[in-house]
Amino acid sequence: MKPESNIDTPQVEGNASPEVKHALLNSLHLMETSHVSRPTGKPFRGFEAEFVSRMRLTEVSVLSKAEEPEKLEARVVFEAIVDEDMLNRAANLHGGCLAMIIDLCSTSPFYVLGASTSGRGVFGVSQSLNIVYHSPALTGDKLRIVSTTITLGSRALSSRCEIWNVARHRIIASAVHINMVPSEPKTSAKL
Repeated sequence: MKPESNIDTPQVEGNASPEVKHALLNSLHLMETSHVSRPTGKPFRGFEAEFVSRMRLTEVSVLSKAEEPEKLEARVVFEAIVDEDMLNRAANLHGGCLAMIIDLCSTSPFYVLGASTSGRGVFGVSQSLNIVYHSPALTGDKLRIVSTTITLGSRALSSRCEIWNVARHRIIASAVHINMVPSEPKTSAKL
């Protein structure tokens, strides 16, 4: 998902500014790159980075909430294709892989709403991830991952996420994700 080559912001639908779209793409690109493993000291690229490289960002919007029109919510939509390395023994999309997809994608609306309203986007740290699995997905199925903010407080953040099977017109999974903004590290440590 390299913003410089794979996608540019005019290709991403939605009313968020090009600057916010580009900042989100750059943040996702950082997840995609390798890092050095602390135990081994060797370059390491985990499945999270592999999956991020397969995602396609299709929409980034900031909208009025239907229930409270004076309040805003962010909506971020990704697409991905189910590959063989994402399957369980029954040849369906693995529930653990779905959890990782939801964890990755459902934090993006936090970043978008924060960047759009205060100029500071945050992803937060997971506290709770509640998932309902509705139907299976198979190799080659195209997924549409739709995430929206529920709340964006100074410490607590919550979002909802739905993963849809585009070809079969079925919901695969839905979730509510609760995150928190971590405390700033202390600058001086006691020895």
